Amino acid sequence: MSRIPGQHPPPFLDEIAAKVTARLDELLRAPDDDPTRLVEAMRYSTLASGKRFRPALVILTARLLGADDEDAMPAACAIEMVHTYSLIHDDLPAMDDDDLRRGRPTSHKVFGEALAILAGDALLTEAFAVLARGRRAGPRTSQLVAELAAAAGAAGMVGGQAADLDAERNPDSTVRVETIHARKTARMIEAAVTMGAVVGKAGRRTAGQLTLYGRHLGMAFQIADDILDARGSTQELGKTAGKDAARRKRTYVSVYGLQEAEHHARAELNTALNAIAEFGDKADPLRDLARFCVERRA
Repeated sequence: MSRIPGQHPPPFLDEIAAKVTARLDELLRAPDDDPTRLVEAMRYSTLASGKRFRPALVILTARLLGADDEDAMPAACAIEMVHTYSLIHDDLPAMDDDDLRRGRPTSHKVFGEALAILAGDALLTEAFAVLARGRRAGPRTSQLVAELAAAAGAAGMVGGQAADLDAERNPDSTVRVETIHARKTARMIEAAVTMGAVVGKAGRRTAGQLTLYGRHLGMAFQIADDILDARGSTQELGKTAGKDAARRKRTYVSVYGLQEAEHHARAELNTALNAIAEFGDKADPLRDLARFCVERRA
């Protein structure tokens, strides 16, 4: 059993979030000659309060394998930039049309749609620059770039968003909720763990087990998110509650019902935990984080 109640954030999450946020603040400084509000828009969404869940997975996986936080920081910041870009675009009127994110107005409500789009574009691009400039950039940098690009692109997150939109707008669509979640959410969470394994110079077998953990944790995370959307309040979530049902989105709750969705979340969590059983006590932070993802209340 977890040493920390799953519904409460593990204490190391705040520590990692503070480190990552401080580094993002350094990375996203406006040039002296910048006459636009572009960097302000980038900073508004990126530096907003958040759990930094994906960066934490990068850093915790790297720590498990003996790498230090500084070596993992470029990958941690890069994946958070890509995640933030996806949130900015996901909230746009053409996508999920949301007015609230992380407890405050979404980017397009503050800066307008055009600048919000550009802020997302800039964050996506800057993420790869951050990886390329890493303090020990070398042969493994190409692996990090390839993994992040694959997870974020047409075969991953963007493809999942397209499938999500298709299912929402076409009730006869045959796309399965498992496919949507695996690509839109789980693939980036898998990438966070895989990138941490690259930083930590994991061997093939070790990397495979960690990737399996990330993949099933990603599914558990999104199913838990479906459940929270059905159960939580807007104040608790920091975003509009009940939006999935209102938009008739294809979620585990809408397809399987609340009780069965909870069963699926627990099954995915158990598969993730089994994948890292061989790492012993050293992997406890990854276990605590996984349990929190499923049992969280926001």
